[in-house]
Amino acid sequence: MSIEWLLMAVWAGEAISPPKLVLAFYYPWYGNPDVSGRWIHWSGVDLEKKEIASSTHYPKLGPYDSHDPKVCDQHARWAKENGVDGFIVSWWGQGEFSDEAMKPILEAAQKHGLKITIYYETVPEGKAERAVDDLLYILSRYADHPAWLKVDGKPVIFIYGRTIGQIGLEGWREVIQSLRERYGGGFVLVGDGISPEAAEVFQGIHTYNPCSALQGKSLDQVRKWAAETYPEWVRIAREKGAISCVTVIPGYDDTKIRKPGIKVERFDGKLYETLWEEAIKADPDWILITSWNEWHEGSEIEPSVEYGDLYLELTRRLAERFKASR
Repeated sequence: MSIEWLLMAVWAGEAISPPKLVLAFYYPWYGNPDVSGRWIHWSGVDLEKKEIASSTHYPKLGPYDSHDPKVCDQHARWAKENGVDGFIVSWWGQGEFSDEAMKPILEAAQKHGLKITIYYETVPEGKAERAVDDLLYILSRYADHPAWLKVDGKPVIFIYGRTIGQIGLEGWREVIQSLRERYGGGFVLVGDGISPEAAEVFQGIHTYNPCSALQGKSLDQVRKWAAETYPEWVRIAREKGAISCVTVIPGYDDTKIRKPGIKVERFDGKLYETLWEEAIKADPDWILITSWNEWHEGSEIEPSVEYGDLYLELTRRLAERFKASR
């Protein structure tokens, strides 16, 4: 692989060479009576009308269960066929519902050549030592799996902004130092926060969702915002030797679950296409999609009754352009 294809980052004396990837945030928290014995995260389900009170749109697969191997297999198949290289799986604790979903997700990913990592969502009791325990658990339990996302052989974990706020960047410095002392191998943590300070702590930086910045904007305004913002995100990461990430969304609508909530128009796929085009121009290491299946916030690209396969088709075409762009 030529140097043009690599970001050679040096962090704690280790060189990192990330390939260009497209990764989607993935939610494994859904349950239904057929598999888990009850509705979990789905509420107000009307199967005949194809309506879910807690979800903006209705899944093509219906209100599925994240523990169902057939669902995980279909998700992995769709993703791989349409340019998504991996899932960043929302994770809420040891032994929790999302943790138990990891087995079928990893099995499906291995079958279809998809990569999996975890989005570390919350620090128990807001204590740094609890974060260390959780991350050691994740690394020891999952990092050796053939489907786990790695950079230069080092397992990757994404860190959500909530957890950074809970213990602060200095707390995360302590967590990382403790992990280095207690975990036998290297690792790559990608923190939710675009700033020079975050890029000095984490080996990569990202932002989960730019919906607040996009709310109420026309497509021309969206393009202007992205053309100004995405290159800055990449510059901040690379100046500090961190993996650079740019986040795109198909739209956003959480008004069913929050009042007043936030709504970002999809413009029949044009919002997604516009953000992708500017993301490709910015030339990050990774493009992140928010989301594969956050149905409550209406940011999903997974096929739905309302949009069919539109967003998978767009993803396939745009991901090909991104990966061929350097």
